[in-house]
Amino acid sequence: MRLDVVVHWGEPLPREDLAWIKAAIKQLLHEVRAMSANLDRLTTEVTEMRGAVDSAIVLINGLADVIRETAPTEEALAALADSLDAQAADLGAAVSANPLPGGEPPVG
Repeated sequence: MRLDVVVHWGEPLPREDLAWIKAAIKQLLHEVRAMSANLDRLTTEVTEMRGAVDSAIVLINGLADVIRETAPTEEALAALADSLDAQAADLGAAVSANPLPGGEPPVG
């Protein structure tokens, strides 16, 4: 990233004013670089979260089809319940591994 700053003044600035401007620009560049790094990290986190959410949606949407296609026997229902328990545990582990800032769940 390049940032050019041109200051036009009617008369020459005192050295202390120039030093202040230079320090302010240096601080601004430092903060822009930090913000850029944070934005890159946030973009990566959102991409990873989107993958987890998409997987959960597929699981939830496919659940109705699995129930419809499964013969309604006690064994089939027990196997489906066991499968759901295992998948719910995996989803819960993924959510626990990626808590929201502040630890509060979204209200919806």
